[in-house]
Amino acid sequence: MSSSRRSVTSHLQTAVRGLRGDGRGWILTAVALGWAFTLGLRFLVPALLPQIKSAFEVTNATAGLAITALWVGYALMQFPAGVLINRVGERTLLSTSLCLSGISLCLIGFSPVFLVFFAGSAAFGLGSGLYGPSRGTVLSRTYTRNAGAAFGVTLAVGSIGSAILPNLATTVVGVVGWRYILAGLSIPFFVVAALAWRVVPEREQRTTQKSRESESESESESESESTPLLNRRALRDIGRTLSDRSIFLAVVAMALLLFVFQGLTAFLPTYLQTKGMSQQTAALLFGVMFIAGAISQVAAGSAADRVGVKPVLLVITAIGVVTPAVLTVTSGTAVLAVVVAILGSRMAIAPVTNAYVVGALPEHIEGAAWGFLRTGFFLVGSTGSTFVGYFADADRFDFAFLVLAGLSAVALGLYAMLPDEESSQ
Repeated sequence: MSSSRRSVTSHLQTAVRGLRGDGRGWILTAVALGWAFTLGLRFLVPALLPQIKSAFEVTNATAGLAITALWVGYALMQFPAGVLINRVGERTLLSTSLCLSGISLCLIGFSPVFLVFFAGSAAFGLGSGLYGPSRGTVLSRTYTRNAGAAFGVTLAVGSIGSAILPNLATTVVGVVGWRYILAGLSIPFFVVAALAWRVVPEREQRTTQKSRESESESESESESESTPLLNRRALRDIGRTLSDRSIFLAVVAMALLLFVFQGLTAFLPTYLQTKGMSQQTAALLFGVMFIAGAISQVAAGSAADRVGVKPVLLVITAIGVVTPAVLTVTSGTAVLAVVVAILGSRMAIAPVTNAYVVGALPEHIEGAAWGFLRTGFFLVGSTGSTFVGYFADADRFDFAFLVLAGLSAVALGLYAMLPDEESSQ
């Protein structure tokens, strides 16, 4: 067992070591840290809902609207953010996103009434929505040969943030108070924003020039084709990109799996409590899921670079089909802990699919197309929690989880239809 652990550790160290050099390590550090706080805050606010509801004297449904506003704002910002990548570059977008997120946290923390809290939540969703598309393109452009590993490390750090921040917050909220926790977390957002501005390079001039030439050509065809952010020619290019079979299959599968992920993460702690588990133990297992997800994201990203995307996606998604179904027939803290940890491995799907899709997009519309796709599958995914919540209110948790397993099986079938990488090349 010890030799096996050393082998895994050695492999992960080798994978991470290959991501450094020529300033790339600092870029990865800034992007990953920013993602840790951005993602961690999305799961921190739900963890503090009991205190927030008490402060504003609102119901569960009303408090839940603030979480919905956050996710919808995040989804709606993906396409504009993608378009802006070709206009202003990743450095500006990453730094701006972190600063806006920090400002919105101050608004949330010191909100005098729930309406202001709601507006702050929506603002955090919109501000943090600038981060995802620019994070994806800067990693894809920085790591041309091992993008899978870079995405894996970044998303793994995000998963660690999702595991640590909510647990720390719920531990100290009785002493510090939820307002100072949320407002105080604006400080690391501003610090990482400064780091990102310093280490992330400007987007290459040739790419910007290429984008401008494309826009100029479109304007010469017809002035009516121009819009403030995107012209019709670029929209047609995005449409043609979506007609690519491999991109279409990967995106639809990702949308289904995000729906499943949202449903699982929104209600897993509550579901575990229906099996006789205390709130503290359920929260601990929730954190274990993210830690397991972080490890699997690093390993899967590196594995995809070595053995190919399709085999890795098939294995991870197959595990994601089985585990939600197994949860419905499992009891006992020890057994549930194992199942929940294995369930966390499904998070490794994201870095592999992200690297696959971004790498397949045409460079001159890479940002716009990636943002458009992210808006689509995040909007689909955001409804997963509503779906599970409906059946939870009807005391049919198990049925909802079985449906999520079935949707994962559909995604598995879509990934199976992806072309082999040799034939694709």
